[in-house]
Amino acid sequence: MMDELELLKKDWQNKDEHLPKLTFDEIYKMIWKKSHSIVKWIFYISIIELVFWAAINIIFTDAESLEMMKALHLYKITIALNIINYAVILFFIYKFYVNYKKISFTDSSRKLMKTILNVKKTVTQYVWFNIGIFVTYLIILMYGILMYGAEGEQILEAAHKAGNETMFWLIFAGITIAIVAFLLVLVWVFYKLLYGLLLKQLRENYRKLKKMEV
Repeated sequence: MMDELELLKKDWQNKDEHLPKLTFDEIYKMIWKKSHSIVKWIFYISIIELVFWAAINIIFTDAESLEMMKALHLYKITIALNIINYAVILFFIYKFYVNYKKISFTDSSRKLMKTILNVKKTVTQYVWFNIGIFVTYLIILMYGILMYGAEGEQILEAAHKAGNETMFWLIFAGITIAIVAFLLVLVWVFYKLLYGLLLKQLRENYRKLKKMEV
């Protein structure tokens, strides 16, 4: 079904005498308002996401979990990854805010189109960064458990005695890849649902602006 914006744009193009006549500027303002709202929601969602994961991290970081990370020789690298993670996320939030302000003060269709493309690019980078940091955490944790965990050391020792170390590492690599791939798909679906609809609407706005420019 044709949405309201499509109907109004069709009116502007066809000059149907039975529909209210709208100028290019009036239709542009409608697209601008819609894009402004989408970018604002992306900005808000990114802040909510940051606060949510920070709260989860604080809730589950107690003395026992810290001792476990130290026992697995992962304490320092985990702290370093956390610092990098939050610093980069704050940087992306800043970029979302800059794009939001750009749209707020954009007065031409070409500038608006450029900002929409920048928002899409930034969101894509943000999603892939989060997926990458998640995979990095997971691989490091699995390595720590295998190398320094009690059960992991027993498994390694048994494989060494049996002379099957190479086979063991191949099996371990295969299992790791399978687990990471499965969780990667879940995380990708989560971000697809979280930001996908908003990006779809932005792409549609870009398409409409491009048609109006022709």
